[in-house]
Amino acid sequence: MSAATEPSRASGVGVLDKVSIILDLVEQRPAALAELVRRSGLTRPTVHRLAVAMECLDLLTRDRRGWFALGPRLGRLPAEARHDRMARAAEEVLEDLAERTSFSVRLHRLRKGVHVCVASSKDPATGEESVPIGTARPAGVGPIGQVLLAWANAEELYEGLCGARFTARQLALVRRTGWVHGFDDVVPGQAVFAVPVWNENGRVVAALVLAGPQSRLPEVPDRSLRIEVIDAAAELVETSPGRPPAARCDASRAEVHRRPGRNLGRHHP
Repeated sequence: MSAATEPSRASGVGVLDKVSIILDLVEQRPAALAELVRRSGLTRPTVHRLAVAMECLDLLTRDRRGWFALGPRLGRLPAEARHDRMARAAEEVLEDLAERTSFSVRLHRLRKGVHVCVASSKDPATGEESVPIGTARPAGVGPIGQVLLAWANAEELYEGLCGARFTARQLALVRRTGWVHGFDDVVPGQAVFAVPVWNENGRVVAALVLAGPQSRLPEVPDRSLRIEVIDAAAELVETSPGRPPAARCDASRAEVHRRPGRNLGRHHP
């Protein structure tokens, strides 16, 4: 290999170094096969074989021109790291919100068709999480799944709605109100009030969930409680790397003031 085709960091394992060369080139900009061959100094069969294999592993993808670009698997790595940091930073926010509202508070994330509890406030009596970390339920059931799916892109919405117990119309209503109320699909007999947690790129990365007895958490929680939860969701992003999309947070607060009525996106079993 010439100096121009050496990987940014060599491992000494030939095939991995060649994969690294291709990644280095595609990191700079999407490229057609012919350009990758020319710029890498590798043979066309080698580049084709490796690029197609990397595409199968989601390390590369194709854009509308058919050129190779960085794949979704690489994009998920920093996202997962940010989310994990958010879960670790959430403890103080969740405990503070639980103390102010006298409800249990949880943070849920969407993972491969299920929503997972990644952080939970402590039960004052036992000192244990109100819901064990790692508890998972199908994303197509309940209000938590609705919040996590409502702002997804068209492809994610299609996949998420397959077999779901709610409809695209309900998700549209959740997007309009900015929150959802319904029966808790994690703790039987409880109700939940859930709002989205946005990242700095304007995507929903988690759901902040307030849970408690149905008698104490009516279908339309009072305005001050709704604002408390929405502000806590914004604070969650502020305690994590990056900044929240201010327009989203402001829009959610404005929606609370404009819509004192019922949330038609709520879920009932």
